[in-house]
Amino acid sequence: MKNYDVIIIGGASAGLTAALYTSRQALKTLVLTKDIGGQALLTDSIDNYPGFEHIGGFDLMSKFQEQARSYGAEFLYQEVVEIMEHESGGFATKTVNDEYSASSLILAFGKTPRDLNVPGEQELKGRGVSYCAVCDGPLFRQKKIAIIGAGEPALDAATLLRPLASKVNVVHRTDRFVGNEESINALQSEENVEFIGSSAIKSINGSSKVESITIEDVKSKSQRNLDIDGIFVEMGYIAKTDFVGKVVQLNNSGEIVVDRECATSRRGIFAAGDVTDVPYKQVVTSAGQGMIAALSAYNYIQKLRGKSAVKTDWKSVVKKKE
Repeated sequence: MKNYDVIIIGGASAGLTAALYTSRQALKTLVLTKDIGGQALLTDSIDNYPGFEHIGGFDLMSKFQEQARSYGAEFLYQEVVEIMEHESGGFATKTVNDEYSASSLILAFGKTPRDLNVPGEQELKGRGVSYCAVCDGPLFRQKKIAIIGAGEPALDAATLLRPLASKVNVVHRTDRFVGNEESINALQSEENVEFIGSSAIKSINGSSKVESITIEDVKSKSQRNLDIDGIFVEMGYIAKTDFVGKVVQLNNSGEIVVDRECATSRRGIFAAGDVTDVPYKQVVTSAGQGMIAALSAYNYIQKLRGKSAVKTDWKSVVKKKE
């Protein structure tokens, strides 16, 4: 089991900001997330983030990640399914594929991409099943892929993946795909893009990796297999806090209760962003909370090591400039 100082669960504005601050403080940092950007990816124009008159959600989140990575933060695209006490102290996080341990955790997963809830999905996550076209698209260069979903998220994924993949299949339940007409027409004119309507996915097939999917015609109920190398799920987002409910206190809305230092009810675990009970769910709010949670985690680890805590990041900034 690989050990870190801090594990951050979530890769949107709160988690990415937290990763920037913990890695700047020289803490060995791992970000576990199903995707990068979260709900910010759903908008092409963010007009109220300081310093940018207009910026797309994808562009802003990419800048966040690039900056965090430049200070040494590591990223793994895996979903955490359980948090446990580690036998040697600290915490263990269990994903579908592995386990990782850390002295402190920051819960910043906001809303998580929805699962399809079909056979084979859980087993093949990270082995061809993806929830982030931006993150994993380059892994499927010149390969056959399927996009399951509807609306702008599915269209955006198809537009991004079309130049990379040899074949892009967009599977949707409606007779006619619902979304931006200009984008739909542009994609339909491409030779390697096919819209498969009136269809639902029944299973994802493969042993060690995705090999095919079984789709069903929603009218005739006839089924067929479609050979593919990867599947991108674009089914929207949902708040998933059940797996932390036994570890930290939740309110009646399922949000994680935090104090002004973003500390949860469990010592050593902090939380930030839309997953918390703090009001005003905005990118800038989440980023600010991510910073607070990161410095609180740093102070917590400093105390564990018998060292002095700090209140701000300014001293380290000045010291580096000198």
